[in-house]
Amino acid sequence: MNMPETNYEMTQADLDAILDACKPVPAMMIGGTLPRSQQENANDAWAALGRKMGFDHMTVRPIAGKGDRFFSAVPSETDMMKSERLAREAEAERTAKIQTLKREIAYKQAELAKMES
Repeated sequence: MNMPETNYEMTQADLDAILDACKPVPAMMIGGTLPRSQQENANDAWAALGRKMGFDHMTVRPIAGKGDRFFSAVPSETDMMKSERLAREAEAERTAKIQTLKREIAYKQAELAKMES
């Protein structure tokens, strides 16, 4: 499915994390193994931001004239997909809460029965 790009604004903390990931990595080669490159670290930082904000990190483009915190990207899920996911998550949370409450009630009822006998 080909979705249109959406404009995003990251927080200053997100921008700081991206910039920090792009910093040079001091390295000493020991045993023929080098640390991860700046590019790999930057890619990971963008991937993490994409998961957090719901966009495909490989589609990020700057928005000219808006500043470093603004960019466009293709959403990783449609509004309908997001709505369905949020509904599933809410239902799973509700079901888990019901089970927790039932366990707590059973425990408290057993505790009360011990005290009454």
